[in-house]
Amino acid sequence: MLKVMITDDEIQIRKGLRMKVDWKDEGFEIVQEASNGQEALALLQTTEVDVVLTDIRMPKMDGIELAKRCNEEFPHIKVIVLSGYSEFEYVRSTMKEGVKDYLLKPVAPDELVEVLRKVRKEIEDEKKKLAESAQIRWLASTHLQEVQEQYLLHLVKEEWFELNMVHERLRQLHLEELSHERVKVRFLSVEMREYDENPARLKEMWLPFKMLCKEIVQTHTGTYTFYDPSHPNMIQLIHLIESNNDSTTTLVKEIQKNVKSLLNVETVIGIGNMVSGIREFKTGYISSLLAWSQSQIGSLSQVIDETEIKEEIFEFPVDFERKLTNAIENADFPSFKEKLNNFMGETEKQSILSFSYMANRVLFLLGSLAKKYDMETKDIQNTLWNCQQSIWELNSQRKVIKHLYQLAESIIEKVRLTRFSNGKLIVDSIRNYLDKHYANEISLTTLSELFHINSAHLSETFKNHIGKNFSDYLVNVRIEKAKQYLNDKELKIIDVANLVGFSSSGYFSTVFKKHVGQTPVEFRNSIDEID
Repeated sequence: MLKVMITDDEIQIRKGLRMKVDWKDEGFEIVQEASNGQEALALLQTTEVDVVLTDIRMPKMDGIELAKRCNEEFPHIKVIVLSGYSEFEYVRSTMKEGVKDYLLKPVAPDELVEVLRKVRKEIEDEKKKLAESAQIRWLASTHLQEVQEQYLLHLVKEEWFELNMVHERLRQLHLEELSHERVKVRFLSVEMREYDENPARLKEMWLPFKMLCKEIVQTHTGTYTFYDPSHPNMIQLIHLIESNNDSTTTLVKEIQKNVKSLLNVETVIGIGNMVSGIREFKTGYISSLLAWSQSQIGSLSQVIDETEIKEEIFEFPVDFERKLTNAIENADFPSFKEKLNNFMGETEKQSILSFSYMANRVLFLLGSLAKKYDMETKDIQNTLWNCQQSIWELNSQRKVIKHLYQLAESIIEKVRLTRFSNGKLIVDSIRNYLDKHYANEISLTTLSELFHINSAHLSETFKNHIGKNFSDYLVNVRIEKAKQYLNDKELKIIDVANLVGFSSSGYFSTVFKKHVGQTPVEFRNSIDEID
């Protein structure tokens, strides 16, 4: 129902207007009456109103002044003026002051109904446009958030080399505050649990749970979310710690309180150790997962703070991951096994917590390699999950190492096939990598390091199989993705440029026109013409 205020200094006229039409049938409800413009404005401060029906001549403040003030202070309100015949031209001249329509006294019921229907249609059309605009804005923010989440997951689980490139990408995605050299953050692993452990119920509640967590996070500056497919029913948070003000506890309490009261499900939250700088993000993420893994089985809401369990410094040599990667990329399982066993086999010298941390770092590395070689099959996912489960058990180090060996062997077998496929499988893997990471700063040197191939040989092989060099292929992927983003009118051209990996809108426009024949603005306008 649209809400109406009747303003007239004569009470009998106000009563008459109430009786002239069936307001409810026309979709209206009279919620207030006022005897002059001044009184009406005071009521509008506390009452939600869509339409004001006002006489033109009133004491203290007349209808024209009321319309003008409504136009300034409540622009969404439609004002309909009632006037005598002698005032007709005067009223018409004031339409620009906020008067939406006018009726001559005495008001005929059919004329009043006609004006009300016209105003109602206008209000409904405006609300529809506002809803569509809000939907576009939501989609625009959703696009950005999705790319942000994908990149944060990439930072904590996959290989990356150039720190300056990471800083640039974080800037493009409006995540600059995470790129500061001494930034301090905590990771939180937030799992949803249900009383009866009913999978169907958990599946049904996953989307509301995820959206609620994101809404809460939006009220906490410097907090971001991402989703790790390896951990179902769980959302991951990165929480920026300001100097001398760790608000993690407040955030955790708010999540648990709202999820319980609004969704009637429990939450188990693992709080990781505070870490400094991007290079420590993997350590921080794993520590939150380790905290979560020490929760009690069942649906009881719990908070496990890693720092309260044991303050332990995890030492993970910088070159260790590189040595393991080299062994796998060279299809040398004995070398991988020897290095892993030398580093992790001495279990008597490690705590269970330290061993679990190391195992997770190796598992992240192997998962990243499996993804790079496009091995995200059901069997590989099961192997990853089984390995993760054995780590969470915290009681069988040999079992964990055995799972890591099995996973490494599977990846090495794929590497061998790739190496002996006359370049086809390696090119497929590179193309798959480019399709997923097109927005990152990628050079031929980066690819050659990632796939352990001479850059000149890689360039030649890629062009032989694809028909174009890798840089042209990457630009084409970016341009096609940009076309999709340009459909969202709320995204600025610089936003689209950043989302697809261009650092400036000018360079993006130049490249886009070269490939499409139109500038991004012209392409967007052409979409409107087709629609």
